[in-house]
Order: sequence, then C-alpha cells, then structure tokens
Amino acid sequence: MDKVKLVLLSLFIAGFVSCNEADKASKNRSRAYLNNIIDISYTPSKDSYCTGWFVDQGSWMGFTPAQSDQWVNGFCGPFSLDSRQWLSKAAVSVHSESGRTFKNDFVNYYPGSLSILSSLGEQQLSQKLVFADATTALVQLTASQGFEGLYLTAEAWNLEASLSKNDNKVIVEHANGEVTTLCFEPEVHLEVGETNYKAIPKGRTTYVAISYFMNHKEKLAGIQKAQNYLDNPKVVFEENQARWESYLDTILRDDMPKEYDRIAAKSLVTLLSNWKVSRGGLLHEGMVPSHAVGYFMGYWAWDTWKFAVPLAKVTPELAKNMIRSMFDYQLEDGMIIDCIYADSTENNARDSKPPLAGWAIAEVFKQTNDTTFLKEMYPQLLDYHRWWYAKRDHDKNGYCEFGSTDGTVVAAAWESGMDNAIRFDEAQMKKNAPDAWSFDQESVDLNAYLAYEYRLLKEFAHILGLPFNEPDYTAQVADYFFDQELGFFFDRRIDDGSFIRELGSEAYIPFWTQIASREQMDQAIIYFKDSTKFATYIPFPTIAADNPKYLSNGYWRGPIWLDQTYFGIKGLRNYGYKELADQYTKQVFERLDGLMTDKPIHENYDSHTGGRLKAPHFSWSSSHLLLLYEEYGK
Repeated sequence: MDKVKLVLLSLFIAGFVSCNEADKASKNRSRAYLNNIIDISYTPSKDSYCTGWFVDQGSWMGFTPAQSDQWVNGFCGPFSLDSRQWLSKAAVSVHSESGRTFKNDFVNYYPGSLSILSSLGEQQLSQKLVFADATTALVQLTASQGFEGLYLTAEAWNLEASLSKNDNKVIVEHANGEVTTLCFEPEVHLEVGETNYKAIPKGRTTYVAISYFMNHKEKLAGIQKAQNYLDNPKVVFEENQARWESYLDTILRDDMPKEYDRIAAKSLVTLLSNWKVSRGGLLHEGMVPSHAVGYFMGYWAWDTWKFAVPLAKVTPELAKNMIRSMFDYQLEDGMIIDCIYADSTENNARDSKPPLAGWAIAEVFKQTNDTTFLKEMYPQLLDYHRWWYAKRDHDKNGYCEFGSTDGTVVAAAWESGMDNAIRFDEAQMKKNAPDAWSFDQESVDLNAYLAYEYRLLKEFAHILGLPFNEPDYTAQVADYFFDQELGFFFDRRIDDGSFIRELGSEAYIPFWTQIASREQMDQAIIYFKDSTKFATYIPFPTIAADNPKYLSNGYWRGPIWLDQTYFGIKGLRNYGYKELADQYTKQVFERLDGLMTDKPIHENYDSHTGGRLKAPHFSWSSSHLLLLYEEYGK
C-alpha cells in the first residue's frame, strides 16, 4: 500500500474507531468493525432502478454513494421516499476550479453513517454524512490541503426546481411542492443563480446541512433546527456515534463470530432505514416493510407487531409508537385494519391481519416494565381479541376463520398474511354479518395465535389488577387441528370438519405458541427432519418441498419467509430440539445469498438455493434474523 493510500485509510477510519480502550476490549464494536454493511451504491439515472438508500432517524429522504463507473464526488440525493423522486442527483458535490475530476478511492456504509474518500492528485477529500434528525442530514467535508481552488455545487436539481438565497441558505422549491434547503457555515462564500449555486468554503473542514421538507409549511417549522445543527456540528456526529454504539451494544453478543455479528448489525440497519416519523394520516412514527418499494410506504398490522418485538430492547419508545400507530385506526367493533398510509384514502380496511399485537405488547412490557403503556393498550387489545370471535367465527364453535369485510376471497387471503397459500385454493366465503365474511375453513395458525393472545391478556389483567372473565376457547385448539392419522396440523373445513391436508408453515405456529403437546411434536418432527419436506437447504419453507404445487419463487407456495422459518426454529427450541434449532439457524445464516456479505436482506428466499427474492431491505426478514441471532445456542 502506497503512502497516499495509507493516509486515506487513516483519515477514513479515524472518525469511526473509538478511542475508548474499554470499547476495544469488547470485540471492538465500533463501526469500523462493521464496515461495508450493505452495498447501496447508485448514481441516479433514467435507465436503471435504485433499490435502497441510506436513511436514519425516521427520515423520508435518502442518499446513496455514487457507482464507481458513474462517479459523482458527493452523496447522491436527496431522494424523496414520499414522492419517489430524486430531488437532486447530488445536492452537494465537490469540484476543482481547474476542471480536473476527483477520483473515487472508496465508499463505505457503516451502521448509521455514510462515507466517501476521493482524491485529486495529492489532495484527499473525506466526506461523511449522518442524519441529525428526520428532516436534516449533516455532511462533513475535510480536504487534506484545504479548500483553496475547490468549490461546492449541486450536480443537478429535479422537478423544475426554483432556487433562492436566504442568508447562508439555498432554498430549493420543487414543482411538486417539496422543498430542499442547504445551510452553509457563515464564512462560506455563497452565490445562488436561477438553476444552481456555488459555495466556496475556507479552511480544511466545512459542514453543510441538507434538509428535506414535504411542503413550505414544514420548512418554516424546521429550518431553524438545521441552523442549530450547523452551529454545533461536532455534537451531531458525537451523538450519532453514541446512539449507534448503544444500539450495537444492545444487540451484539460476545460469544458470536464476526460474520454473525454482521448479520445482526445489517438487520438492525435495515429496520432503522425503514423507520418513518409521523406524516399525514400516519399519526405515530412507525416502520414500513421496505423503503425500496413505493407500494410498501405504509404500515401493515402484523408486520408492525413483528418489527416491534426485537426493537423493544433497542428503541422501546419507537416500539411503543409503532404499536400505537395501528391502534390509531382501530374500528368501533375492535377490528385492526390491514394497512395504513400517509394518504389515508389508500388505507385497506377490507381485512385485518393475524393477531400478533399481544406478542409485541408483551415484549415491550418485558423490556420496560411500563405498566402505564400496558394499561393504555390492554382495553384496545381486548377489543381486538373479542372482534375475532364476534366477526370471524361463522358457526360460533370457538374456532375462528380468516375472512374479509367485503366478502372477497382475495381480501380473506390477505387477512391470513399468506396471500396465495395453497390451503386456500378451494376456499369459499360464508357470510357472518353485513360487514363480516369468513372462509369456509378454520385455520390452525389463527387459532393458535388467538390461544397465545388469550394467555397474554389473562397475564396482563393480573398485572393490572383487573378482572378477566373472557370465555376460554383455547384448551382444545391443538387437538382440534391435529390430524392423528398423518401426525400433523391442518386447517379444517367448517361444513364437515375434514382436514385440508396440505403440509404448510401454518403448522409451525402451535409449536411456536407452545399449545401443542409433546406427543404432537414427537409425530411432527418426522416432517421437520425430512429433506424432501421441511428440512430443505434453507429450512422451513412455506409448503412441503415435495408438494406438486411447490414453486421455488412462488411467493407463499414454496419460498422461505423468515418469519415462518423463525417460528419453526423457535418451535424446535420450545420442545427441546436445541441442537437441531442451532443447525437450522446456521443454515439460514450461512446459506442465504449475500447475508454475510454486503447484499441487502430480502423479502423472501428460494428454499433450495438461498437465492434472494422480491423486495430488498425488508423489515420482517430483518426482525426475525435478529431473533434467530439472539436465541442461537441458548
């Protein structure tokens, strides 16, 4: 390595490696230990599609480093995650008055921070970007020989931008009403024209605050914060460092290999990149399934419950608000609707989602012992629990069905969360009430979830000192759905009680909720160890791999969904199969494509190859990877 490279490397690492020797003694969990966490390099272009951004603090804007073959000497963006448009190719880029071009040396995505190193001859330039809050990102630029002969400008502005100057700020108003502002330090010489600006810093280090506002009203309320951050930029970087070190200290274990630590860190990075502050109809902060896909920019019910569970330990207040976000739209009859958006006209109230809210609330209480939160949520959760028996138990026998408010099969399948599952291929609808329809089959997973939720509600009532007189439908659930002939759990038809004998992941849930007997596990374990059924290359697919309807890329008809794989592995742990659970966890960690390298975490995976499928940067995959990491070897 030549002298210039050594200088570059030392500059690059210096801002991220803690000087605290105590930190180094605990696996050196600084961000340098977890560098290149995900490759999100992308240069805005009409000919390609970006699949992920650097986002933090619940922001609705994102950034990327440029691709090496389409280099831009600055952070690409901001990109509006709301309007799904690049507001700038690069709002702040560094150029030389000589016209010579900076060369890309390397970029790095650390947890919570994005960095670029570039050079122009002997001149080296370090650029670091962190989020100060949800509306403002702060960029630190350090030139090894000072900024003499260098200037800052934007590569391009989008959406017919209109530029104006206000003191040391560039105000960029876009045609769709969104606003970008750039705030510079007072000593920077700033010129603003109709289509761009030119800023000339002094000294070796300068800071720029990049802010994104949905509209002019937001800008008026938030622009002063950007100035405050610029007045104390080092504090912003120090707080960012401390926050992310705290996150990592919370989730990482001392007894895990570095490769597994990277999986945990990547999972947390993915989750927090999908965190969004309240906006419009989203009345609380929450989490989207994937910021990389436009139609996923809302909150879904069972997704939210799954996200809140691992985050209750890391960011309990966020976990609480995520839970509240779905209960904000609870209907008078107790129903929690499927999904909600900033534009509430896009909300879907045709169906609900599997009842996992109690799991999330219980985990928050476990981590915080916050009885005030428990008291707040208990009556709402109880109303939701009662709704299932009031609106989704067609024959009132105490066993519920998935269904819809509009009588459609498609919405009922959505309510299960397993949109095209083979167990519903022949399902028909039965009317319960004007606004309530059920499938003509009772589902094992739904009733196992409800049995678990009943136990939790009973515990919550005891903690709060409240009477609990709810009818107990749970005692016979496991026996009711267990087929003694085949030794496995299945849905049952309402009309004749016959089993729908399709081996699927819904059968994992009685073991996860621990309502199954030991004898039932002793029979089912044969299937869980069979490589032609559920012990595939990546274990616990959505249906048995030898089913004629199995498709490796068939959504809920074969691929791995990591929530289902987690439920299966946890079920093994619950019944004493810890070595097998660890073996299957290792297969997940070591065989999913790109998981231990810099590839994003995906929505689902091919159970035979580990190939990545569907949306990248997927939250619920990340949530369950964190849980697998936490429970491995225990």
